[in-house]
Amino acid sequence: MKTFKNVLLVALFFVTATVLGQTKITGTVVDEMGEPLPGANVVVKGTTNGSATDFDGKFMLKASSSSGVVIVSFVGYTNKEVSFSGVSNLGTIALEPSNVLGEVIITGVVDIAKDRKTPVAVSTIRAEEIQEKLGSKEFPEILNTTPSVYATKQGGGFGDSRINIRGFDQRNTAVMINGMPVNDMENGWVYWSNWAGLADVTSAMQVQRGLGSSKLAISSVGGTINVLTSSADKKEGGRVYASVGNDNYLKTTVSYNTGLLENGLSVSALFGRVAGDGYVDGTEFEGYNFYLALGYKPNENHDFQFTVTGAPQRHNGRGYAPSLNDYINYGDGVDPNRKYNSDWGYRNGKEETFSGNFYHKPVASLNWDWRINDNSKLSTVLYASLGRGGSVGSIGRINGNQSFGSKLKDENGLVRIDDIVRWNKGEEVVDFGGGQYNDPTMRSQFNGAYVNTGNDGHPTGGGKYGSDNGISQRSSMNSHNWFGAISNFNTKLTEELTLDFGVDLRTYKGIHYRRLVDLMGADSYVDYDNINAPAGAIITETYAPEISNIWNVFKSVDDEQKIDYYNDGKVNWMGAFTQLEYSKDDISAFIQGAVSRQGFQRIDYFNYLDSDPDQASDWQNLWGGNIKGGINWNINEQHNVFANAGYYSKQPLFDAVFPDYNSNTVSEGLTNEKILGLEVGYGFRHENYNVNINLYRTSWKDRFLTASGEFDINNTPSDDRDDIRGTANLQGVEQIHMGVELEATAKFGNLTVNLMGSIGNYQYGSDVVATYFDESNNPIIVGGVEQEKTLYLEDKKVGDVPHTTFRLGFDYEVIEDLKFDISQFYVANLYGSIDADGFTAQDSKSLKLPGYSLTDAGISYKYTFKNDNSLGLRFNVNNLTDELYISEADTNNAARPGDTTWNGINTSNRVFFGYGRTWNLGLTYTF
Repeated sequence: MKTFKNVLLVALFFVTATVLGQTKITGTVVDEMGEPLPGANVVVKGTTNGSATDFDGKFMLKASSSSGVVIVSFVGYTNKEVSFSGVSNLGTIALEPSNVLGEVIITGVVDIAKDRKTPVAVSTIRAEEIQEKLGSKEFPEILNTTPSVYATKQGGGFGDSRINIRGFDQRNTAVMINGMPVNDMENGWVYWSNWAGLADVTSAMQVQRGLGSSKLAISSVGGTINVLTSSADKKEGGRVYASVGNDNYLKTTVSYNTGLLENGLSVSALFGRVAGDGYVDGTEFEGYNFYLALGYKPNENHDFQFTVTGAPQRHNGRGYAPSLNDYINYGDGVDPNRKYNSDWGYRNGKEETFSGNFYHKPVASLNWDWRINDNSKLSTVLYASLGRGGSVGSIGRINGNQSFGSKLKDENGLVRIDDIVRWNKGEEVVDFGGGQYNDPTMRSQFNGAYVNTGNDGHPTGGGKYGSDNGISQRSSMNSHNWFGAISNFNTKLTEELTLDFGVDLRTYKGIHYRRLVDLMGADSYVDYDNINAPAGAIITETYAPEISNIWNVFKSVDDEQKIDYYNDGKVNWMGAFTQLEYSKDDISAFIQGAVSRQGFQRIDYFNYLDSDPDQASDWQNLWGGNIKGGINWNINEQHNVFANAGYYSKQPLFDAVFPDYNSNTVSEGLTNEKILGLEVGYGFRHENYNVNINLYRTSWKDRFLTASGEFDINNTPSDDRDDIRGTANLQGVEQIHMGVELEATAKFGNLTVNLMGSIGNYQYGSDVVATYFDESNNPIIVGGVEQEKTLYLEDKKVGDVPHTTFRLGFDYEVIEDLKFDISQFYVANLYGSIDADGFTAQDSKSLKLPGYSLTDAGISYKYTFKNDNSLGLRFNVNNLTDELYISEADTNNAARPGDTTWNGINTSNRVFFGYGRTWNLGLTYTF
């Protein structure tokens, strides 16, 4: 509260310190068809004072004189000069096409919501804000400035962040880059480490909350994130950027734009590197980023854009949420050590991990915009993505203990990796508690989870996870080949009616298996999991999770030695969509529909004989679709209201079709998920004030969810981390999400005040039954019966997300080119993730976590040389007050009388803490 008051005092000071003698100029830039031109340049003639238009074509800049001329330019269009004299709003400025090619922002297949026209709840973030305020944060975290959005770093590893919109996780939030969907085709997830370089090449990002205006039959239940990148800059020049921060953070990028070449081409390229130790202990990382864009326009009617971007990276992580007990015990015994990570240790004095990720997912796209005539155009994008990489972890046991077990930890809570290596070598006695192993004659055969041996007390029968022979480092590979095409035809039927229709085609193959990373002292690993090799396979080949091993995404994986499991998941997608849009005077409306057929096939190379026709399942073809519409009424120049509604029949994800991860068995009673969304909104526009208010309700029936963690199948509650660890499948889940959102901006001279608020009520509508699978994805069977439990979820709060967020921000231009900003982000009604063992009693409740408030601040300065080159400096401090807070919880254990608690939370709960105070300093040279 003290911090919040300090922020208010700063704001009051700023309000009284406005600068006189400046003219604020606003307006909207559109093309010849009246469509907004995002990214157009607006400059006061004779000065370097300029601005760029946002998604809606709007701009705002300041002039030192009350009269003059602004130059409006957009590559591919003729420049236009507009005079101003005592007029601050220049209204709508229409540009005419030219014969010159340059930068074209790819919008043909991107569904961009337009202010006071498209009836959806939307927020837009421009490149300037991303580049200035993101700093060393994860790319999704910039969206915490918008209502009903919650982005966290999860475990804290590089790129391990995740995002929720309106209470729905990112599996149900559609992420699109230049019109291409990027959600994983099998599980719907977005791995932001694969897109770590987007912040450097994004020209603008738009968040449409709710069902949105996307014409595609995509999973935009929570919302749609449209990321727009520039294809080629109109001006020759470049940019060099370097940034340093806490924990040895270092980021460097260099970019260059050729401008328009004589042969009609324009080229833009970027290359960057980022590395650091990571804020969380044991999370060292390194990543690269490349981007290439080519533009070519042979004539006025055809425009081709080719882009390719990728971000190969490897990082150590914190994949397992430690208990609050561990944070405290491995801290000072009172306050939690929020940097504690249970997944790593030292090997010969160097950092070694059992949690991490290495991946490279370059995406190439070819966009073709064909202006057929004055009323019609066809926009098409062809794209391809080849992903290679996976996660790092451990496999095997020592005396029944896995690497995350407490008996394999030292006094600091770190994994005893040096001792594991000694155990695997069998050269000397190593005491892990509960037994010793020092038989060097068997060491070459004793490193693997599934070994059949009766020697020296080791169990016979070779039961899975029954051996005690050692622990190896493995990687779970999740590579893929993805190809797609989206084409949209747009035509004006009349002055008021515009028709769109098109197709969305995709084919995807996911390649899943495990391979060895490091034998950790042993000579070999024995694997008995491939039914086609019943005598077992002695594995000696290892594959280091280094960036050099994932640069080449065309390398075949067929010859790699595989362990544990090996299967392919195939998904084919055929979709068709249409939209009819009406716009006349103050009324605009749309109705759109889409239909899709998704085909799923699973091929298992380990659990089925090669001669078995069931090795490849039959294709499971499921139909789905949506219909939605909305209307907007501009009451006058200041006020508008809108409403929209939509219904989705959404196919389940791949994991719901094949819930048994070790067989091709299709889920019984497979059904589509049903989503009904309703929304109304109000907007107020003024020269200095903007306000948006939205109310929404989304109901979702027949959901399929997967929860992971440790399960007490025999109902014997325990804090021992050696309980059965795996996943639980939940079918038939119903959720109802309701809420109100506020977004407002006010400008007082050189001060801009931004306010965001969202209050939601997200709860479950029914009880469900959970089925359990072990860590190797086999059904957990006790007494010959597959284990199931009823989870009493009805009317319980949806977890893993706050139901209330607010943000108050101030941006102040102290003098020209010197700016200061500070903001306060407040989180309340934050609930822990739904634990599959946490709702087996009817009186169970969702775990409510303590609320928190974070202060971020920054200052930037830009110096422009006489030759128009510039040097920029930016300093960011995040969590200025170093607040200690829980950002999310993986369990749902209520505090009972006699339990140990921290801030009212049972310390047996496994949680992730957010980062403490962090900083970064960036220097940019533009030429």
